[in-house]
Amino acid sequence: MKRHAQALLLVLSGIGLLHAALFTDLYLRYVKEGLRPALIASGVLLTMLGLAAAALDRGRDEHPGHAHGHDHSTAPRVAWLLFLPALSLLFHAPPALGAYTAAHSNNKAVEQRKRFDPLPAASPLPMTLTDFTTRVQQDRTRAIKGRGVRLTGFASPAGRGGGWYLTRIIFTCCAADSQTVKVRVYGSPAPPANTWLAVTGTWHPRGALGTRSAEAALDTHRLEPISQPVNAFTDDLPLTPS
Repeated sequence: MKRHAQALLLVLSGIGLLHAALFTDLYLRYVKEGLRPALIASGVLLTMLGLAAAALDRGRDEHPGHAHGHDHSTAPRVAWLLFLPALSLLFHAPPALGAYTAAHSNNKAVEQRKRFDPLPAASPLPMTLTDFTTRVQQDRTRAIKGRGVRLTGFASPAGRGGGWYLTRIIFTCCAADSQTVKVRVYGSPAPPANTWLAVTGTWHPRGALGTRSAEAALDTHRLEPISQPVNAFTDDLPLTPS
C-alpha cells in the first residue's frame, strides 16, 4: 500500500466515524451513547491526519529533488483489507448484535441487593429485565408474586428445549464487553428471532420465589410487537403504551 492509499484510508476512516456519530445513530450499535464525543474527536483527528499526509505527499511529488533514497513507506498487501471496515461505516454498516450473540453468551450476573423498595401500584408494572430477575431471585418478601408486569426486549431462541427468551444485550462500554439478560417466556409461540416485543404477564412459578432457584420467567398475558429502540443496548424501562 502506497503512501497515497494510506492517507486515503485515514480520511475514509475519519469520515466514516463522523458519519456514524454525527449524522446517524449507527454508533449506538457499537458503543454507549456517552462515547459519542470521543468518536467525533477521533473522526476529526483521523481526517486531519489523512489530509495532512496527503498534503505532504503532494509536496514531495512537486519537489522530487528534496527526496533522498528509495521510498520504503509501502505496507503489506494485506493492509488493503483495512479499507473494508472504513467503507462499511459509510455504505453498509455491520448489523447490530442480536439473537445469535445472545444464544452464545451467558446471562449477565445479577447484582446482590439487601433490600427492596415497595413496588408501585401500577398494573401492569413496567420493569426492566434486570429488575424483574432481581426481584424474582432475591426479594424475600415475594412482592412480585401475582403482579402483572410489562417487559420489553427482543426474542431469542431458548435452544434445544424449544421456547424462547425475551432478551436484552447491555453495553458496559462497547460491543466487546456486552452482557446478556434473558427472561424465559411461557404461553406464547416463539416469534421470529430479533423481533422486538412488549410482553405483559406474571411470574411463571418455577423454583422458590425470592431465591436463586427461582427462574426468571413470565407467563404471557399479552404480547405486542414494538419498534426497536434507538438506544437498544441498554435495559431501559418499557414505554407506557398509549
